[in-house]
Amino acid sequence: MLKSSITRDQAYALLTRYNREPFHIQHALTVEGAMRWYASELGYGDEADFWGIVGLLHDIDFELYPEQHCQKAPELLREGGVSEEMIHAIVSHGYGLCTDVRPELEMEKVLFAADELTGLIGAAARMRPSKSVSDMELSSLKKKFKDKKFAAGCSRDVIRQGAEMLGWELDALLEKTILAMRPDEAAIAEAVEKLG
Repeated sequence: MLKSSITRDQAYALLTRYNREPFHIQHALTVEGAMRWYASELGYGDEADFWGIVGLLHDIDFELYPEQHCQKAPELLREGGVSEEMIHAIVSHGYGLCTDVRPELEMEKVLFAADELTGLIGAAARMRPSKSVSDMELSSLKKKFKDKKFAAGCSRDVIRQGAEMLGWELDALLEKTILAMRPDEAAIAEAVEKLG
């Protein structure tokens, strides 16, 4: 069983030591929530803290060291008392982009697949009258996914590759990730608002 080497509060303190931008913190919180949902959904409920903290810290080095993304992370994470097991999981989300650390565990594959996708879904939600994922349908997300100009920074290839790694249909990944983002959406918006 995967057990976290640090608490959630310690992880959040570590994240905010290197990240100040509300956008980056919101993304970290979103991926954390999605990873916790996936842990429960896929039968790893007793590992939800590990999954969530990996999601929270996955981009720890991106704001300050965008050119060294996933290269600088191990050093920052080790200073914060993060285990090697967790560091491997975090760094593996950059596989093929900024690292050759391959996602091996199902949790690592979920992070790889869901990271980019939460960005795309978040952008699609902001275009909706409700500004929310709560009423988002798979069909409307699929239209945004096919429109390469929409949220162009979210790599469709990475999302497809993630679905393949997991052995899932793309539609299943899209639909599950919409559901994964719903439970924490309001709490995340509130937390980000407090950042000013």
